[in-house]
Amino acid sequence: MKNFNKLTLLSTLAAALFISHSAHANMSPVGLWKTINEDTKEAKSYVRITEQDGVLTGKIETILNKNKQDALCSECGGDKKNQPMLGMTIIENVTYAGDGSWEDGEILDPNNGKTYSVRLTPQQNGEKLEVRGYVGFFYRNQYWLKVE
Repeated sequence: MKNFNKLTLLSTLAAALFISHSAHANMSPVGLWKTINEDTKEAKSYVRITEQDGVLTGKIETILNKNKQDALCSECGGDKKNQPMLGMTIIENVTYAGDGSWEDGEILDPNNGKTYSVRLTPQQNGEKLEVRGYVGFFYRNQYWLKVE
């Protein structure tokens, strides 16, 4: 009887681990997101977030304003200075925090060249992404919408 109880317990734990891992995978920020300006509520771009070895990066895949298709990151520093915004990596080094959110990386605002610490939190069954950029206690939130 003891072996049966141990087997039942192990099976239950394995199932719970599988369900937990599946939920984590379904709530991942990986995919294509429509970025929304928090002030005007207008769609700005599509950003594709990918994961490699547990680390997320995000690249601007499409700029929706046709007049800004060829915009350069003139306010950026380093190797991104005066580089095209289209195709630029703006999210780097983000890792899973263990509480449903992803953090410890950085996000670049190519419009002002500033880099912020970032926290990504999937919401509404992964259909919406809270993007919080912050410096110390000061932060700014955007809510991006899942495209694919």
